[in-house]
Amino acid sequence: MVSSFRVSELQVLLGFAGRNKSGRKHDLLMRALHLLKNGCSPAVQIKIKELYRRRFPRSLEAVPSLSSLRSRIHSLPSTSVAPHSPASPLGTVLLQDTKPHFDLQQLSPPIPPLHPDVHLRSLPFYDVLDILIKPTSLVQNSMQRFQEKFFIFALTPQQVREVCISRDYMPGGRRDYSVQVQLRLCLAETSCPQEDNYPSSLCIKVNGKLFPLPGCAPPPKNGVEQKRPGRPLNITSLVRLSSAVPNQVSISWASEIGKNYSMSVYLVRQLTSAVLLQKLKMKGIRNPDHSRALIKEKLTADPDSEIATTSLRVSLMCPLGKMRLTFPCRAVTCSHLQCFDAALYLQMNEKKPTWICPVCDKKASYESLILDGLFMEILNQCSDVDEIQFQEDGSWCPMRPKKEPVTAPSSQFSHNEGSGVISKIYSAKEPTEISPKKKAEVIDLTIDSSSEDEDEPARKRKCLYLSDSQGSPIKGYGDY
Repeated sequence: MVSSFRVSELQVLLGFAGRNKSGRKHDLLMRALHLLKNGCSPAVQIKIKELYRRRFPRSLEAVPSLSSLRSRIHSLPSTSVAPHSPASPLGTVLLQDTKPHFDLQQLSPPIPPLHPDVHLRSLPFYDVLDILIKPTSLVQNSMQRFQEKFFIFALTPQQVREVCISRDYMPGGRRDYSVQVQLRLCLAETSCPQEDNYPSSLCIKVNGKLFPLPGCAPPPKNGVEQKRPGRPLNITSLVRLSSAVPNQVSISWASEIGKNYSMSVYLVRQLTSAVLLQKLKMKGIRNPDHSRALIKEKLTADPDSEIATTSLRVSLMCPLGKMRLTFPCRAVTCSHLQCFDAALYLQMNEKKPTWICPVCDKKASYESLILDGLFMEILNQCSDVDEIQFQEDGSWCPMRPKKEPVTAPSSQFSHNEGSGVISKIYSAKEPTEISPKKKAEVIDLTIDSSSEDEDEPARKRKCLYLSDSQGSPIKGYGDY
């Protein structure tokens, strides 16, 4: 009955029930159906029948009541005229009675099947306060490529109050909420917890307004549309913060063969990296003996190996920020001893959640992080070193850099004969640096002085002269 109402009748019904009666016909119809779904009062049911009687007066005149119709059907003999015959008065009644029910089935939107077995992977930076829409399949209702589904949810007065209290005004007049209405999409799979996953050509509207998807979709490659990385969607800015008016979500997507998706809506509280760090501290610190046992296991000689490792060097610097560790941690799934700083790791994932170990590049979820007690002891005991070395028995020692003696460049040839002359020659500047006008002459030391010709005495006996600033002339090596 409600699905067959026009805009004027929907507005009368919603106004009678004390609901908002402004908006487009689709919005009014969704509110009226939501009113029926939650259970309406007898007065509202009477109003619906009254409006329907005005809408279809002839149909209701032919069918006075459902109870009288049933009594007439049971009182007829079995040899009556076939009910579907046009000459049968009962046939006319049945056609008039079933027609409105048929129209109701066509006009009322089908309810998508629920899939409570679909579980999404928990998000460390969000605490789920309530489930507004349970995981619901995005089933296609036609053979067309692009599909569209509508969903309705309403907030309770307590939920509206929590969202409003958490409101914070950001620079530029933008509003932000720590208690958020979060929409999540994933594959409709029940084998394991699902990551956020978007269907192709996704378009989301909340209360008739387009919701901008996070990030920019990469351009098509080879004519194939590339998928966006899945993220939870914060739709709080488009939600009506009122318990009297329901919210409508429209999701359109392109159907894919062999892939079914699920959507759900939650009320969540956003957490910061500082809160997660505090929760990690409250989780506890791993016993130092656990790390010592891991060290002994790594340094135990392998009988099949020809190379024996007797020590292991580990850095006290975080591989993320290249700073000294403050809260050394690693995932329980990692097999390495090297730790990273928990505060930096959480801050990095708060901006862009990847949860990848910076040491071994394997998954390191928040649930698997643990503070290392042995490294906490080492950091407290030695504050002037950046690297340590572990021994076979699990003990450790600091690795301090050795100070190398500084030697003068001129003393490297002190043990050779004539080193003073050689050092002076090597320390002399280039001719172009000495003077642009005065060039230095160099004697060829590879020619023996005893084999000099008489014709060229001047060339053989020239000395190397420096500029006036360098002091007295230096004799050639052949004259010594």
